[in-house]
Amino acid sequence: MSRPWHYRPLAGFDLESTGLDLESDRIVTAAVLRVGPQRWTNPEDNAVRWMAPTRYGWIVAPAPGVVIPEAATAVHGIATAHALAVGRPAARVVLEIALALAEHIAEGTPIVTMNAPFDFTMLDRELRRHGHRTLVELAGREPVVVDPLVLDRQVDRYRRGKRNLGALCGHYGVRLDGAHEAAADALAAVQVAYAIAEHHPAIGQASLADLHTAQTGWAAEQADNLRQYLARQSRDASGVHGHWPLIPRQEVAR
Repeated sequence: MSRPWHYRPLAGFDLESTGLDLESDRIVTAAVLRVGPQRWTNPEDNAVRWMAPTRYGWIVAPAPGVVIPEAATAVHGIATAHALAVGRPAARVVLEIALALAEHIAEGTPIVTMNAPFDFTMLDRELRRHGHRTLVELAGREPVVVDPLVLDRQVDRYRRGKRNLGALCGHYGVRLDGAHEAAADALAAVQVAYAIAEHHPAIGQASLADLHTAQTGWAAEQADNLRQYLARQSRDASGVHGHWPLIPRQEVAR
């Protein structure tokens, strides 16, 4: 019997942006890291798997006319002046991010991403904005994605409270150093996914193909439940979607 998917190599992916509008906001920082495939009987040895992942990190120099809002800077700590000073051109950086992911995807390594539709969709729009091929075209195949947010909502449907990365780290006993720093968030997402798989055999023992397919259905169901809840509260549900792990393309701001 093959080892469970979470005992094999995993790739974490996270990005920080100028805002939450997937069609017009831009990537500010990003990280892609590779973790694993270590697992030993001794808990102290097993902890080493989280200490030295192979990682890539990027800072994007904003294009002319693009400004990082103060509200976004307050979240991830990157101001426009700093990004201009140390970042590199967006067209080059977004391609490098995609190529790093594509390498893992081509190898069949699952990409672990917290709230996958945000990160994958924003990267998709940036690639198109700069005239690059899509991630699937670069990789030659569809990615296999593991989304801790979707998994947590599925295995613990009725738990009250927030479900952001910090909350999940607290719930699953994962240490998060430097929240909203892309590499720290990417590593924490991998650790949360690992913890969920360890605590829930139905998740950990599923094949990657089956797990990816299941998350597609779970994400749609979770979105439908949220729409119904908002409707009962007479609140706007127009921004709720059930697409996973990529939101279909709309008109891209240029």
